[in-house]
Amino acid sequence: MASNTMLLLHYPPTTTTTRHHIPLFSLHKATNTARIPHYSFSTTTRSSSSSSRSISATSRAMEALIFDCDGVILESEDLHRQAYNLAFAHFNVRCSPFSEVLDWGTEFYDVLQNQVGGGKPKMRWYFKENGWPSSTLFDTPPESDTDREKLIDTLQDWKTEKYKDIIKSGSVEPRPGVLRLMDEAKASGKKLAVCSAATKSSVILCLENLIGLERFQNLDCFLAGDDVKEKKPDPSIYITASKMLGISEKNCLVVEDSVIGLQAATKAGMSCVITYTSSTAEQDFTDAIAKFPDLSDVRLKDLEELLQNVVAA
Repeated sequence: MASNTMLLLHYPPTTTTTRHHIPLFSLHKATNTARIPHYSFSTTTRSSSSSSRSISATSRAMEALIFDCDGVILESEDLHRQAYNLAFAHFNVRCSPFSEVLDWGTEFYDVLQNQVGGGKPKMRWYFKENGWPSSTLFDTPPESDTDREKLIDTLQDWKTEKYKDIIKSGSVEPRPGVLRLMDEAKASGKKLAVCSAATKSSVILCLENLIGLERFQNLDCFLAGDDVKEKKPDPSIYITASKMLGISEKNCLVVEDSVIGLQAATKAGMSCVITYTSSTAEQDFTDAIAKFPDLSDVRLKDLEELLQNVVAA
């Protein structure tokens, strides 16, 4: 995995200038490719995979609709990027020899967040590549492991609080079509669930502020990263949801935004549709039964028809 990270982040510079402070590497060229055109219901054929459970050739009826949170209910990654930059500015984080405060640009962060998971590992990786910074916490770059961890911990804690402030500000909207689909599913008697790899406190904050307290309380199942031992792409969270809902995995439809979530769903034996974001649009979604730029034109009946048409590859 580490070798893939280095490969993706060592392409020659693109013609777009952004403030990254990256002396040794630039962006993967795929970040500047044309946006995938909008199409509503173009399905893809699920390829066979030894890691995925076999799919019955009989028709599937949707009994449960399961949403991921980050990237599906809200487009969260740019909010995280903004919160990191606010933390860098607050603590005057500067990586020598650059004179400006560290600022992660949009294109750079799209690549980084898909290659390095977790906030602390992102910063740790960046500082190892570009040199540990000076800050209001340390006038000179920290040299001991203890001081470096103190810097990382402090930045992450401050960033987390700022991210919460952004979510609670009322300025963040759910992605198009999500609330309507949730309401349609409940009105039709379907089970409704949210399964996120993020921490429980973070997901609760997002759901209470974005889908509303009533919808959140009416979920038939809510699972976060804290509830399972293994994170996505491990299928544990979706297998657990199937058991809690009392619904066979073949009758569950998952909505994800990334290949990691797609792998978790298909390994659990569930069909999955993708609503991609700018940072995941170039990923390989071959195993999805359909993909959309957003859910604004997608109705529950459309998802039901997609699931009914799933047959063995």
